[in-house]
Amino acid sequence: MKPIKVGLLGLGVVGGGTWKVLNQNADEIARRAGRRIEVAAVAVRDVAKAKELVGDHIHITTDGMDVVLNPDIDVVVELVGGDTLAKDWVMKAIEQGKHVVTANKALLATHGNEVFAAAQKQNVMVAFEAAVAGGIPIIKAMREGLTANRIQWVAGIINGTTNFILSEMRSQGLSFADALADAQRLGYAEADPTFDIEGVDAAHKLSLLSSLAFGVPVQFDKAHIEGITTLAAEDIAHAERLGYTVKLLGITRAREQGIELRVHPTLVPSESMLANVQGAMNAVMVHGDAVGSTVYYGAGAGELPTASAVVADLVDVARLVDADHDHRVPYLAFQQNAMADTPIMAMDDVQSAYYLRLRVEDRPGVLADIARILADTSISIGSMFQEPAVNDETDIIFLTHEAREGDILNAILKIQTLDFVRSPVTRLRVETL
Repeated sequence: MKPIKVGLLGLGVVGGGTWKVLNQNADEIARRAGRRIEVAAVAVRDVAKAKELVGDHIHITTDGMDVVLNPDIDVVVELVGGDTLAKDWVMKAIEQGKHVVTANKALLATHGNEVFAAAQKQNVMVAFEAAVAGGIPIIKAMREGLTANRIQWVAGIINGTTNFILSEMRSQGLSFADALADAQRLGYAEADPTFDIEGVDAAHKLSLLSSLAFGVPVQFDKAHIEGITTLAAEDIAHAERLGYTVKLLGITRAREQGIELRVHPTLVPSESMLANVQGAMNAVMVHGDAVGSTVYYGAGAGELPTASAVVADLVDVARLVDADHDHRVPYLAFQQNAMADTPIMAMDDVQSAYYLRLRVEDRPGVLADIARILADTSISIGSMFQEPAVNDETDIIFLTHEAREGDILNAILKIQTLDFVRSPVTRLRVETL
């Protein structure tokens, strides 16, 4: 059978890994795909460096559009990232009737609806397993393995950089700044880690998982995003004392009012599976009405784990390249004409339990005044403890029962006006999943 000819856009960490996997496992991949998958062209910045890896028999160019327009290419694999040039190349590849495999979560989170609509029109596949959680096959699990279920919620650690930082803060007692410096020194964080530590990368991925779970368009622009830059080591220590671990979670959940779509630091029970995901590893929990909770764990980044996902997509394309569009798995798990317009909930209406830390003057009546405000705003206290006083100040930590976010924010505003409060109230959400 005729081989599938691939054009690689980018030969960096993931692109180089994809080349290696395709060559190392060529015979095994052909046995699974039913035909050989061969790289015919690559687009790179450094031609000399590319030749060291792929040799002289592959067409190498510095112009991505040269690969996209090559009539011999069946599948364009986009591994450069970003949503400018990458978008132009992907949209042109689709226009040319070429299938696309991408690891670009930013592109799909911001322009996915446009990309999928164009692909539907041209009857081509767009595969993106590597865009979420690296080598973990979470996209395939949600698009295919869990199709019998009404998905109720998805929650995951889907950014390895932040998980490494939080693991270091917990195990070593480091400040955020010191843990970030360690992550950069060890190569877990970029020189500019903003997308990771501010939660944007996780929100890109969560937007795709939400669409797969609930059959709605990709809606990254409506996600609530909080990063980990303001987390204090003392709150991580307090959480552990209370039986919790702090993780940056992406959570999407179906409610009667709509869909929750949120990324933020979260206290999870220390005995839970997500609490025990350490270092740069990723894990995703999916809860379906028939199967219950399922967990997917593994390397969320890296050369070969991510390349594994890219090549898996290439195998899927090779298997289905001659099939009619109606006989292929839908891009976002649901048939295009059956997508729902369920709204994304405003964060004020989201319900969660909360961790609140207040630094206050150590004097009689403090607890009573705070408890009165919480009661007046419909917030029930689950538990609390007070630190020993230092210089006539003390920290009081509350764990609340589930409450509406808007009520919590209203209560905090009122608490901040009390004359005995000595610093801004720290608020973190608590999820038992």
